[in-house]
Amino acid sequence: MPEDVLLAFDFGLKKIGVALGNTLTGHARPLCILTPSTREQRFAQVQALLDEWQPDRVVVGLPLTLDGGEQPASQHSRRFAHQLEGRFRVRVELVDERGSSLEAQRILGSHAPDDAMAAAVILQRYLDQQV
Repeated sequence: MPEDVLLAFDFGLKKIGVALGNTLTGHARPLCILTPSTREQRFAQVQALLDEWQPDRVVVGLPLTLDGGEQPASQHSRRFAHQLEGRFRVRVELVDERGSSLEAQRILGSHAPDDAMAAAVILQRYLDQQV
């Protein structure tokens, strides 16, 4: 089975956590936090990551309410996922991200910026489901 490289995004309007992983090792790791101030900057930064890592798939965290319902942030993430598909022609998977920030803070042991670690948590969940 060939190795698939995956990038994951924990989308926020101000910050976007990014993680990297692959299906060979089944592990995800935090990569960086994007802090674009404009839509154009956001897509330029995403383009640079896609060019550098050449992912086979992209995972985007989908924020849901505790009972699994949609919320305003869900629509922002869905729109971002659709923009990635349309603009960059990449396959995008949405993954439930409930609790990922709390889990990231627990892993980091602090309240430091956790967006990239949250993206890694989301990607690890996706990879764990693929087994």
